[in-house]
Amino acid sequence: MAKTVAQAIADLTARFAAVDSGSARLDARVLTAHALGRDTDQLFSRAELPLPPGAEAALEGFAARRLAFEPVSRIIGRREFWSMDFVLTRDTLDPRPDTETLVAAVLAVREAYPAPRLLDLGTGTGCILLAILKDWPTGTGIGVDLNPGAVNVAADNAQRLGLASRAAFHVGNWCAGLGEKFDLIVTNPPYIADGELENLAPGMTRFDPRVALSGGRDGLAAFRALLPEAHRYLRENGRIFLEIGAGQAETVSGLLAASGFRPTGEHADLAGFVRCLEAVPA
Repeated sequence: MAKTVAQAIADLTARFAAVDSGSARLDARVLTAHALGRDTDQLFSRAELPLPPGAEAALEGFAARRLAFEPVSRIIGRREFWSMDFVLTRDTLDPRPDTETLVAAVLAVREAYPAPRLLDLGTGTGCILLAILKDWPTGTGIGVDLNPGAVNVAADNAQRLGLASRAAFHVGNWCAGLGEKFDLIVTNPPYIADGELENLAPGMTRFDPRVALSGGRDGLAAFRALLPEAHRYLRENGRIFLEIGAGQAETVSGLLAASGFRPTGEHADLAGFVRCLEAVPA
């Protein structure tokens, strides 16, 4: 006899909990809904219905991947960020909740820029630029990424979210080849030191592109590369916002100053770590 939807969720919850998944029941519900092609809020009404054979086979495949520490967002190919639904692929970093700190910091300066032009360096899924534009209707922007696959994903997300008319995405190496200056530059560059990457939990690193995580020997290589370029592409009254790793605020502030910026603000994430730096041209 086939399992019911409720039984499938209960069984998966127990299996995930056994490998220390702190979100075992939520993971089970999301993956079951994905196997059924439904939203999670539709599971209750289907709880006592048998799990269709095709869905049962798909769910077992999803379970095996989750038990191998693959994040649920990778399995279903989507991630919620800033209350928006983003498609992701192996070409993109999986958006982290901590990055919402940067979005909030940018939106806090809305009154200073009536119709801002934004540049998002290392755009990935486009989540930073698109989240800002959603809440800043007068803004427009460009997202740049070295990976053509990521640029395609970001453009598709913009189209799905109804923001394609205000956001363009280009393949590029930081600011190279850009023909304009910007009011606001935002970036979440790779900032994890190579030696630290090997010590992180498998689900945090194994399924993201290494180039989107690795900041070189000391975690600062991307900052050294992009900051001098960014200074040349920022308007005189512009601002730059950088996501940084825990404990990097002092060092990155020094790199900002050496590149012609004056640091003006630090923004902490929910854990209390400085996660975003704000600066203006010196």
